[in-house]
Amino acid sequence: MPELRKDPVIGRWVIIATERGKRPSDFGKEEEPHVGGICPFCSGHENTTPPEILAYRETGTEPNTPGWRVRVVSNKFPALRVEGDLTRTGEGIYDKMTGVGAHEVVIETPDHTKTLADLEVKQVAEVLSACCERIDDLRKDPRIQYVLVFKNHGKRAGASLDHTHTQLIATPIVPNLVREEMHGSQSYFEYKERCIFCDIIRQELGDTRRLVADNDEFIAIEPYAARFPFETWILPKKHRTAYEKVRTEGIELLAEILRETLRRINVALARPPYNIVFHTGPLATPELEFFHWHLEIMPRLTHVAGFERGSGFYINPTPPEEAAAFLRAVEVD
Repeated sequence: MPELRKDPVIGRWVIIATERGKRPSDFGKEEEPHVGGICPFCSGHENTTPPEILAYRETGTEPNTPGWRVRVVSNKFPALRVEGDLTRTGEGIYDKMTGVGAHEVVIETPDHTKTLADLEVKQVAEVLSACCERIDDLRKDPRIQYVLVFKNHGKRAGASLDHTHTQLIATPIVPNLVREEMHGSQSYFEYKERCIFCDIIRQELGDTRRLVADNDEFIAIEPYAARFPFETWILPKKHRTAYEKVRTEGIELLAEILRETLRRINVALARPPYNIVFHTGPLATPELEFFHWHLEIMPRLTHVAGFERGSGFYINPTPPEEAAAFLRAVEVD
């Protein structure tokens, strides 16, 4: 029997279509994108990208030369630009503003053949640390209200280059989905005087049916109202609003559980394309009692079609309890 499940944070309803139930083997493997010629993200091709903004390098190596382990550059074709003044104008009933912000690329490794899941824990930690550093630096610009960290892996997930990388887009407004999460979690806090995310963590650690992995500081779960098959969330067990503070509070344990989770997904689903998004508090907010940063991994296994676009419902053919059981059963290094 199909179920309608309600997301406890923003109130979104999801259809868990058990009669369409799909196992990992039912999802087809996608060919990874291949770009011929010179890869601009490979070591030795530093002159093909904009100058680096940040890099973790071997001692004695010069900027914009080989010798880096993680490298951050401006996106060559940015969605938003740092240059210019932030101006808001109206056009009748319509509102608009200048496209001020920032769009950066975190090149995760000089090795073209490796993905984020293939890196060692310390290398993953450096990628996560670079994102923290960039958020802290972008915070200094009073025009910027939010920095979204995200990763597109695989052509179907939106990656245009197959060299593994993460991106940051800084915006002069807080994205609507983050606002919805903040509004929903604030309403829950006002009613129960507890953080909804902290309650989710307590329940999932006690129930364990949707638990994928955990360590001393973090938990990986299939959310109760998962929109997509094998959608996985990673949350800090301690209440924290800002992701960037993880740089001093257990970043290697975050790297460890992220790497393990991606490896489980790769083995269970034959290395699928996926998106990762980091939902953290807006830059201007202090530590909030009701909002808890988290990371969402969304394998691209199904299509969003007319019903989903027209209704706002998502149809998930794989119950999260079954997805979690599959992922827990996978053997990884």
